Amino acid sequence: MKVSVVICAYSPDVFDHLVDAVNSVLAGTYDDVEVVVVVDGDESLCERIRDRYESHDDVVLHCNDENLGLSASRNEGIERAAGDVVAFLDDDAVAHPEWVERLVSLYRRHDAVAAGGRMTGRWVAGKPTFLPEEFYWLVGVTHRGFPTEECEVRNTFGSNISFRREVFEELGGFEPNLGRFGEKHLQGEETEFAARVRQRYGEGVWYDPDAVVEHKVFDYRTKPGWLVKRAFWQGYSKRVMADVLPEEDGGEEGDFLKQLLVEFVPDRVGDVVRERRSTDAVQLLSLGLLTAVVGLGYVYGVVTRRL
Repeated sequence: MKVSVVICAYSPDVFDHLVDAVNSVLAGTYDDVEVVVVVDGDESLCERIRDRYESHDDVVLHCNDENLGLSASRNEGIERAAGDVVAFLDDDAVAHPEWVERLVSLYRRHDAVAAGGRMTGRWVAGKPTFLPEEFYWLVGVTHRGFPTEECEVRNTFGSNISFRREVFEELGGFEPNLGRFGEKHLQGEETEFAARVRQRYGEGVWYDPDAVVEHKVFDYRTKPGWLVKRAFWQGYSKRVMADVLPEEDGGEEGDFLKQLLVEFVPDRVGDVVRERRSTDAVQLLSLGLLTAVVGLGYVYGVVTRRL
């Protein structure tokens, strides 16, 4: 089973991180793998990657003539992938050595149509003490409340997800109007595509928590202002998903919110009362604030999309 790993990048500033991402796949324990690098509209970055990997038969490079956005770039990578399975890794992420091998194991053991794994944080500037683990998803890290054992889920993070080639051949690619594109903050392209997969095949994404990818969490992503803005647009994106996929009805998000209110918040209140640590109190306040901001973004989506 050949696996193609698609990595998209658009800025020359990420060159070193992109090289880390590519090399992490090439150095993995699974041999039948290729890396498809899609450079989104930056010729200088394209040339640097071409010079770096021109002698590597297992690296395929494609350069978009103009900036198309993440979803369209991933679709370009899918078209050029030769694998039986197409996986996705971000340009600021590093795959653990057994990542691809463990994904392949999921396909073989479950006859899966999609597979993914866990995201951990490589906290470049240190882990912020005020950020509760329940909201690690804001920085692309698997959060408290996500399954801890192998199971089937709706979708995993976009930097640790894969699908069989025939899924794309039948359903097409990612929705170009979703996903990062310049200053556009709308998210959810993996959720939308995984929902289509479940509608067509009757199953979701098989998840292995030991199929690990590390996400580099840079300093700016740990700033309160950035996190609040991110939370707002995540709430807005969830409202858009409710319109795009009404049959999904936000089930997983609703389950997480229920768990947050019924289990996690009482746990944290208990920690504050028992331990009397300032960090516990700050994280509890952050939990409430970020939950409110996500809700505000959702309401904003309801109002603006009705106008």
